[in-house]
Amino acid sequence: MTVPVRIQNLEKSFGRYPALKGVSLEVASGELVALLGPSGSGKTTLLRAVAGLESADGGRVFFGDVDATALSLQERRIGFVFQHYALFRHMKVFDNIAFGLRARPRRHRPNEKAIRQKVMELLKLVQLDGLENRYPAQLSGGQRQRVALARALAIEPRVLLLDEPFGALDARVRKDLRKWLKELHQRTGHTTLFVTHDQDEAFELADRIAILDQGSIVQVGTAEEIIARPASPFVDSFIEGIAQGPRGLRLAAE
Repeated sequence: MTVPVRIQNLEKSFGRYPALKGVSLEVASGELVALLGPSGSGKTTLLRAVAGLESADGGRVFFGDVDATALSLQERRIGFVFQHYALFRHMKVFDNIAFGLRARPRRHRPNEKAIRQKVMELLKLVQLDGLENRYPAQLSGGQRQRVALARALAIEPRVLLLDEPFGALDARVRKDLRKWLKELHQRTGHTTLFVTHDQDEAFELADRIAILDQGSIVQVGTAEEIIARPASPFVDSFIEGIAQGPRGLRLAAE
């Protein structure tokens, strides 16, 4: 069951370096929000704190009405997709996707028949049916990322988190997968947060965009709102290429 996400005043420092400075953000149930910003802006730290992969120094994270701040990674039940796939090289595609289901405590673990049915459904959903017996090394980069996404979806996550999901792929494959991911999100309706430094990617995919700079969110809005009314000189400069391109001019005119 997908849920809204509420991030309240998250703080995180690495030594003397403040990576997050009281970050707050609300993501509606079923919404796809991009975390966009330059390197070092805090976007990946924020995503990892929401996932439970990074412990925050202060603040809270809510999934629906559940305070997830003190919950373990497993208890949060999030689906996380990494930039470099993080697939098990010694496992076939089927077993990679089934991993999260088989790793559940015995009392919550589906039987093998149910796992097989779920995996085959997901393979069809991500358009990889027929490839269940291949190993990751036998797949293209785009196919591996689809396997990683299917594995994240297998556990029926409350929230889907994507960290630069297409960053390791070439431009043509990235463009194809962006279109595919948007269509997939429309079909599954998962509450989704994804990190990117690619402005085109954020503006094309996201329902809303949260722009970060030096550990703070400096603007949140739709692509149209951000292009029409940048909140600061930094945002104006950061989106300049988008705003002056064909897509930006079209959005501003609408």
